Amino acid sequence: MVWSNKRSKVWFGAVAALFGTLTLTTSALAASPFNCSQLPNFAALSTALSTVVSAGGNGSLALDMWATVVDRDGVVCAVAKSGSAGDQWPGSRVISAQKANTANAFSLPGLALSTANLYSAVQPGGSLYGLQHSNPVDTAAAYAGDAGTWGTSTDDLVAKKVGGVNVFGGGLPLYNNSGDLVGGLGVSGSTSCTDHIIAWKIRFGLNHDNVPAGVAPDGTDNIIFDIVGSNGNFKSKGGFGHPECGFGETPIAKALPTAFPVGP
Repeated sequence: MVWSNKRSKVWFGAVAALFGTLTLTTSALAASPFNCSQLPNFAALSTALSTVVSAGGNGSLALDMWATVVDRDGVVCAVAKSGSAGDQWPGSRVISAQKANTANAFSLPGLALSTANLYSAVQPGGSLYGLQHSNPVDTAAAYAGDAGTWGTSTDDLVAKKVGGVNVFGGGLPLYNNSGDLVGGLGVSGSTSCTDHIIAWKIRFGLNHDNVPAGVAPDGTDNIIFDIVGSNGNFKSKGGFGHPECGFGETPIAKALPTAFPVGP
């Protein structure tokens, strides 16, 4: 992979000291009997997650995180964590897999939907109300195995279809350099707004953000802050809005398409 000038200026300028040179070649891609060959492997995902978390500038509580990648069939290809074992919310491991599954399952080759874009549509009276209760997590797959392997290359989620639907920020579809939809990325471990921000930066760094179109006003799948109202009567102006989280994430998230532009 050759980094474009756009990516080199933004990504390496921000995190070169932490990340070094990230060049994904065929040798760095996961070999798998599933459809993971076009996706970042564990080493690439783990490095990207740790780099983005360590660099900061993501708003919120500066917590350690989980990240999961699934292929187009919903099979888990890799699960990673930042920090040491036990530094993350345990429940966020499966949530990251849910988010990856959701972003993949409800995106198309011509339309990217982040999990943040689904929040308003699934509220009572929304056009997708009840979606969050469909496709439940396979708990036998989600909680199997030795917890000591979680977030490592031998995490027991790998090669399983965990399923699940999650409808707040942190899940993004993955499009390769050719624009092919190849799977989904899920991040969890902080506020949902920070989860989205970190997922966006990871996707950018791994060059899987060749997004064809989205529902945000700028044509991306960025989180949308357009919910208005009061006294319990709130509504998204465009139907795809997400609440602000209140820890400084809003300006960071709004600037993502400029600071970390989508595209090949």
